[in-house]
Order: sequence, then structure tokens, then C-alpha cells
Amino acid sequence: MLRAKRDGKAATRFFHKVLGAKHTQTPRVITMDKNAAYPVATEELKQDKTFKAETELRQSKYLNNIIEQDHRNVKRIVKPMRGLQSFNTARRTLQGIEAMNMIRKGQVKGISRRDNVSQAEFINEIFGVIA
Repeated sequence: MLRAKRDGKAATRFFHKVLGAKHTQTPRVITMDKNAAYPVATEELKQDKTFKAETELRQSKYLNNIIEQDHRNVKRIVKPMRGLQSFNTARRTLQGIEAMNMIRKGQVKGISRRDNVSQAEFINEIFGVIA
């Protein structure tokens, strides 16, 4: 989730969005990097009973590497661009990259992970271009 600032408000909005999905449940342990905004957000969410009081915040530089590895592809694409000039450019570019990754991973209904033909047909159907 892209935000202009990584503060407590943004972290709180992120958790509300994630926990509002149908397939999620209240976590027992949350592993994050060592950003100072996360403890503030988790305490606020515990007070308004979004999180259980027993929910543990584990801040570790290395334990969230599984999640961070998913961003490798984004970093590989953005690096040659020498960064993104504005927040809106970043938002739009990252949305496109993530959409293409979802198609490639088979996270779109009716398209399997390794079926390049159906992926190309899907892209052609949406954008009207032949991939």
C-alpha cells in the first residue's frame, strides 16, 4: 500500500484495510521492520479493539524477508527508471507493475500461473494490445 508518509495514521489505515478483507482474521503476531510508526498504530488498534490485547508486535530487520522478497520485481523495474518523479507517477506505475505480477502469478480468476497464452489473451482483452 503506497502512502506519501510512513506515519502512525498511514499504518493504522493499512491495518484497517487489511483486516477488513473477508479472508483475514486478527493476527496473533505481527512481524514488521523497525519503523517507529508501527508501535503507535498497534497500540491505537488495541485500544479500539481492532487487535486483541494479546497481539504481539515483533519488530525485526530480517524476519519479514519473505514479504520483502515479493518487492524484488518492483525494485528491478523501477531502478533503471532512476526513481519516480512524483507521488502520482509512483502510484500509477506501481499499480501497473503489481497488476502484471498478479496476472503472472496466476492470481486472476480463470488464468493459471504457467499458462502464458491465456495471460496474453487476457492482456489483449483488457488493453486491446497483442502481447
